[in-house]
Amino acid sequence: MSVLVLGNMGWAPSAMALLSTALAFSLTESSIIVMTHDSIGLGEDGPTHQPIEHLISFRAMPNILMLRPADGNETAGAYKVAVLNRKRPSVLALSRQKLPQLAGTSIDGVEKGGYIISDNSSDNKPDLILIGTGSELEIAAKAADELRKEGKAVRVVSLVCWELFDEQSDEYKGKRLPCCCHC
Repeated sequence: MSVLVLGNMGWAPSAMALLSTALAFSLTESSIIVMTHDSIGLGEDGPTHQPIEHLISFRAMPNILMLRPADGNETAGAYKVAVLNRKRPSVLALSRQKLPQLAGTSIDGVEKGGYIISDNSSDNKPDLILIGTGSELEIAAKAADELRKEGKAVRVVSLVCWELFDEQSDEYKGKRLPCCCHC
């Protein structure tokens, strides 16, 4: 049995949906939960539509893939991951903002959980690494552009799914987030 749940991530609906989501996850391994209205950029709906506490709640649940895509490429990749990972429930946190298609994002990159979208450093030694998820990846990319104008070597990493990134080899993770960053 497969379950697909669609819902607004506002505080009250999400809080009430948390138990039903956990129940759906326990009844079937192939659940896909699609939550909307994930945004720090829109404030007209008030603080109830900035569901950071709900994202952490989902990430704390064992064996769940919490995916927070930044644009169309990553959203397609997140759906692909959710459909192909039939043995694990997935939560997709989608923004309601009008987000641009970012240079460097990738459908296939989502499968690794985290990947580099831009980097002007050499020898895997950036001065600074900016990590973004969801709508904040655009902010990280713009900040990197400004820092590069000041002569900084900046890497921008999209961390769409912490759980998938944690499952990668130490070599893979080290090439994206090296321990020798000059930050």
